[in-house]
Amino acid sequence: MPIGNQKPKVGIFGLTGCAGDQLQVLNCEDELLRLAERMDIVDWVMARSQNDHNARLDVAFVEGVVATQRDLQNLRTIRGRSKVLVAIGTCAVWGGLPAMRNEIPREVLEKEVYKSDRPFLDTVEARPATDFVPFDLMLPGCPIERHEFLRVANALLVGTTPEFFKTPVCWECKTKENLCRVVHCNEVCCGAMTRSGCGARCPSHGVACSGCRGPAEETNYDANITMFKDRKISWVEIARKMENFSAPVWMKMGLEEEEVRGGR
Repeated sequence: MPIGNQKPKVGIFGLTGCAGDQLQVLNCEDELLRLAERMDIVDWVMARSQNDHNARLDVAFVEGVVATQRDLQNLRTIRGRSKVLVAIGTCAVWGGLPAMRNEIPREVLEKEVYKSDRPFLDTVEARPATDFVPFDLMLPGCPIERHEFLRVANALLVGTTPEFFKTPVCWECKTKENLCRVVHCNEVCCGAMTRSGCGARCPSHGVACSGCRGPAEETNYDANITMFKDRKISWVEIARKMENFSAPVWMKMGLEEEEVRGGR
């Protein structure tokens, strides 16, 4: 995926979200300084006081969901400015936490929060940025892993496409010889259906996987349903937990709401 320039122009942007993925980029520290010698970061409001909001970009990184009309306008503008667009974080890729309660009407949510009408609010149903414009690469995580961001950045700089694990978190658990949270603890663990890359961080600390990296690309759902059922764990429990971070994608995968909420 060549980006052309010897020192490409780069922008890093946030839509509605917690800015945790941008913070992870800043946490790269020494590695980020070395990257800055090889790329020209011209537009990054979180880290720069002076930005060029009109420059053509070789690469743009975007985190967050589209939850306002302004988000959508900004996203479309960024896409139009950029040769390569990269979604960073589970919110941008799958919807994340902001999209977990889209079944509740916006007017109900606004009333719950503000207790009265607020005509200045510019809210729409929260959806992943990937629903609105084409992205060239998608890097999930809540937040993203620094080593994965650096892998993407370095690959783009040398004109290649980075490869990511397609295995579930369970694979990383096995390589670390962790006890399975489902088999040995009868816990609702989403590791069998969640994309790896985090090093099985939660199970390695005795906590069941919550699915924060979104669904794995190669998952045998029927086999997993059988495994859960054999241990008296309902498929609905797993689906509800996965919904916390990737609710929109579950609907796309054909899980109707009544199936997820009412059981199979």
